[in-house]
Amino acid sequence: MFRFMLRRDRVQLPVWITGIVITVVGTLSAYANLYDTEAFRQESAQMLGSPAAIAMTGPEFYLDNYTLGAMMGHQMIGYTAIVVALMSVLLIVRHTRKEEETGRTELVRASVTGRHASSTAALMLAVGTNIVLALVIALGLASSGADSITWEGSILFGAALASVGIVFSGLTLFIVQLMEHARGAIGISAGLIAVAYTLRALGDMGAETLSWLSPIGWAQQTSVYVDHNWLPILLSLAFTVIMVAAAYPLSTKRDVGAGMLPPRRGKASASTLLTKPIGLAYRLQRTNIIVWSLGILLLGMAYGSFIGEAETWVENMGDVAENMLPGMDAGDFANSFAAMFMSVTVVIATIPALQSILRIRGEEKDGRLEGMLAGALSRYRLLGSYVVTALVNAGILAFLAGLGMGLAGSQSMNDSSLIGDLVAAGLLYTPAIWLTIGVAVALIGFIPRAASYSWAVLVFAILAIYLGGALQLPEWVMNLSPFQHIARYPAEDFQWTSLFWLTGISAVLIATGMYSYRRRDLKQ
Repeated sequence: MFRFMLRRDRVQLPVWITGIVITVVGTLSAYANLYDTEAFRQESAQMLGSPAAIAMTGPEFYLDNYTLGAMMGHQMIGYTAIVVALMSVLLIVRHTRKEEETGRTELVRASVTGRHASSTAALMLAVGTNIVLALVIALGLASSGADSITWEGSILFGAALASVGIVFSGLTLFIVQLMEHARGAIGISAGLIAVAYTLRALGDMGAETLSWLSPIGWAQQTSVYVDHNWLPILLSLAFTVIMVAAAYPLSTKRDVGAGMLPPRRGKASASTLLTKPIGLAYRLQRTNIIVWSLGILLLGMAYGSFIGEAETWVENMGDVAENMLPGMDAGDFANSFAAMFMSVTVVIATIPALQSILRIRGEEKDGRLEGMLAGALSRYRLLGSYVVTALVNAGILAFLAGLGMGLAGSQSMNDSSLIGDLVAAGLLYTPAIWLTIGVAVALIGFIPRAASYSWAVLVFAILAIYLGGALQLPEWVMNLSPFQHIARYPAEDFQWTSLFWLTGISAVLIATGMYSYRRRDLKQ
């Protein structure tokens, strides 16, 4: 079973590992070039000492002696841990709950395979992947020869990231015993990643106890390249053992394909809207849309509450602010800060919008579309219902991102006009989200098996926002991201031309994808 899973993921696993390693090692190289003197590093540490910056990066103790190693531990572990955790969640769900959902697990168990073989093999794969990732990262960092990047610190850096992945592997193995469907298991596991990051952020801002409730917080408490604390790694392994020990007995108490939590009974009769394709498309995604909408609203409010600290930061930084932000007063800095937060929030809001359109590909793979298309329903109406749902969902999420940030930001700045400005700033990103959806529609129409590669647009956008400046990427590379063409309002003026171009390209991609979808065979 382990070899079979390894064979199935022979492309995905190297892509995950290579992407993470290149990002980490590339960031170290960029930091070494940008912060080549101790004075520059200490200026950066001074800027990152505010509660808002600590919430976005890591614990304050990294700032005491801000070497290159301390910068990596402070700024990279938290963000990279999210990616590693997500990789582990997807691996476990793909080879456990998804296999049960498709009926393949029942066929495998009909032979001499043991009841726990699939779970054990999936856990071996996830743990092994994280160990390989840790070793490659440690080798890449230690062999760089950068100042303060020691072998012990590099090994601990890799181990810290792997510990987060292993914890969420065990936690997801437990969750898949509870849920009946793969999407539910992924949704809860991804939600727990967000909870872990939030607890870490709140704990690092002052309530230290909360950091010790988060696996991501444990990884950052290792104090890599500073004090080299291995105790949190042992804590992560202990928690994983507990989760796995709880998951195995639960798997013997449920039927194959079922979850420990019984599904909620539906209504006896369908509503009029549910008999329409767009109503069905919305109903299948209703819970996901509601949860993500609430999450984006709260995320916007969390970021907006920090906007009011901009003026204090400029005053406290003194000469540092003049050197790093020439010609910019506190108000301009607040607007720039709000624009930066908005770009991050809207890119995150693209995740559910992309999930919304890719849902039809999942329905096709599971063989549920053939029965629907056997009647009078046309392919245009079927795909169009998912396209409309995704496009509307994108607009709602962009609006909520701006509304949440505007409500909290207006309170922190004592300026009610900020609500309208930030709502407009969020809505300006809608065409960029639409273009990402358009890429997915085009792939669904032309190359359905490659539809999942539409996530590459979003991943690149995230890398461009977080690491584009640090890695000093050329302008033409940055412009490959659709989000790069949106004006950073309210710090910048509207750029209507780019909005029209993005909307037009999105329309062309959607139209060509729908036309091709009508002419091709359904594929699994």
